[in-house]
Parts: sequence; C-alpha cells; structure tokens
Amino acid sequence: MTNNYFHRVERLTKTKFWINNPTREEADWAIDEGAKGCTCNPSYCGKMIFDRPREKEYANQIFDQVLKEASSATAAEEELQRRLIGPIAEKFLPIYEDSNGENGFVSIQGDPVNEDDPEVVIREAHKNRQVGKNICCKIPTTKSGLIAMETLIAEDIPINATEVFAIQQAVDLCELYKKVSEKSGKFPKLYISHITGIYDEYLAEEAAREGIDISPDILWQSGLAIARKLYQIYVDRGYKVTFVGGGARGLQHFTEMVGGDVCVTINWGGMADELLRSDIPVVERIQNPVPDYVVEELMEKLPDFRRGYEEGGMNIEEYEEFGPVVKFRKSFLKNWNSVLDEAENRLAK
Repeated sequence: MTNNYFHRVERLTKTKFWINNPTREEADWAIDEGAKGCTCNPSYCGKMIFDRPREKEYANQIFDQVLKEASSATAAEEELQRRLIGPIAEKFLPIYEDSNGENGFVSIQGDPVNEDDPEVVIREAHKNRQVGKNICCKIPTTKSGLIAMETLIAEDIPINATEVFAIQQAVDLCELYKKVSEKSGKFPKLYISHITGIYDEYLAEEAAREGIDISPDILWQSGLAIARKLYQIYVDRGYKVTFVGGGARGLQHFTEMVGGDVCVTINWGGMADELLRSDIPVVERIQNPVPDYVVEELMEKLPDFRRGYEEGGMNIEEYEEFGPVVKFRKSFLKNWNSVLDEAENRLAK
C-alpha cells in the first residue's frame, strides 16, 4: 500500500473514498488509490458522450449500437447507461467479492423524467440489478422513491437513497427500512446520500436572491452542519445504514467528514486528484462541533436551512418540491434530456 492521501485515510480512519461518475480510466486510478465504491447519476451518459474527450469515441460507439436495437430514445438511454456502467462495475467487483459484499458497490440512478412514478423506479431497479451483483440501485428520497424503496427493501435489493438534504428525509427512510426489514427478514445494504455541496450552493443562491446579509464563513458551514447532525443521529439511534457524503463542491466536503464511519463520493478531476496533489495531513474532523452561533444565524436567516436542519421540519409530501431537491433534479434532467435529444436526432437519420 502506498502512503498517498486516500491510503492514509483508509489506514487511520473508518472513512471510505468513493469515486463519482468516472470514466473507465478514472475508475482504475481511483481503485489504485483505495476507492471502495462508485456512484453514477443520470448525467452519466451525457458526460461520457459529450464532455469526456478520452471516453467520447468509446461511448458513442456503444450509443450507436444501442440505437440499432432500442424501441425508443428513452429505452436507448436507459440501455446505454447500463452498458457504460457495466464495465465500471466489473472493475469494482473484486473489491465486492473480497469484502463479502461490504464494499465495491457501484450505484446506478436512472431516468429522472419519470422518477415520480414508483412503478417505473422499481422496474428500472430490477433491470439495473441485472448489470452485476455489485450494482446498487440509486433512488431519490421523495414520496415516490420511498414507496419504491419499500418494495425493493423487501426484495433484498441494495439501495443508495439519494437527493437527501433534510434530516427528516433520512429519518423517514431509516424508520421505513427498520419496519420493512423486521417484517420481511431482509436487510439489504442501504446507503443514504446527503447531498452536502449542492445544499451549500442552493443556500448561497437563496441568500443572494433574497438579499440576505450573511457571512460566507457562516454559509460555508451550512451543509456540513446538517451532515454532521445526520451522521450523529445514525450513530445515536443505531440505524443500520451507511452515510454517504455526496454532491461535493469543495475539498471540505471530503476532509470535514474524515473520521466518521462514512463514505464520501467525489469526482476525480478537481477533487480526488487535487487531494492527492496537495497531500494534506489526515485529520479527523467529523466530530468538530458546529458553533451554536453558526446554527442560530443559519436558522434565523435561511428558512430552507431550518427546514432541513430541524427534525420534523418537513413532511413526506414536501420532499419532491424542496428547493435543493428541485435544483439537483434540474441538473439531471438537463443532461438526461440532452442525450434523449441526441438519440432522437440519430434515430431520425
């Protein structure tokens, strides 16, 4: 084992490095540096086809082949996603097998257009699981997602519950998992992804839009304040779930979670590679308290922080329309629809 940053994190703490939306090459690099899992979201196909110079030719060859076989543009993108992520899952399979299914999962999150239909979510999960035994089905923690997850938990399907911003979203899911698992006798792996960095972006945008006078130093701590509180709830209540830090937008979204029994997923470019270059000391920070004055100012000035931070601050009917959930989903829809448009154009030729 080398003495690079992520290997030292693994050796000194329980924190696990995951890689987000990697190319095949980036997946290899990440595994060499100790990555224990991988997340992919609905933007994956668009990123591979349009944005990654070293992967575009390969991805477009698969795209053209899928279009010859598909019944529609939507079916083509769904199949393209599975075929692109399949080789990534194969790379992580030895980690899964060597750990007896504890590590090595690769998450697939499918069609964001129809994610408000539990039957579509369940059907996609069943198809995605066929890609490999280390595939984890990534599902939004909204009302429709929770309905779908109730079925999938009972079927013993590993889940990465995503689009979690509010404490109450996660608590509702933990209680659902506990209820369904006790009734069914099935205890599939359940990861819960708190999208910390996107929450930071959303709150900063809210403050700018509303002309709220709040220090950037206070805002910097907003998403992490909720992440730390949520992790402590898992520990205190003994929930049998694994915290995933997601939506990273700065190195702090990894480094501030170090020390916890958590996974943090980050992009290779601009995040993982930068942590390797900087080679900073490994310091356990997850238990660093967020000062009361920070939480009080955030609660007072930003209503959507309060809704996320307070247990009971939201209810299940509100999750899908919660501001940061909408922001995150819009980014997925933009990328997903760009591939649909490209599929329609190629099919029309």
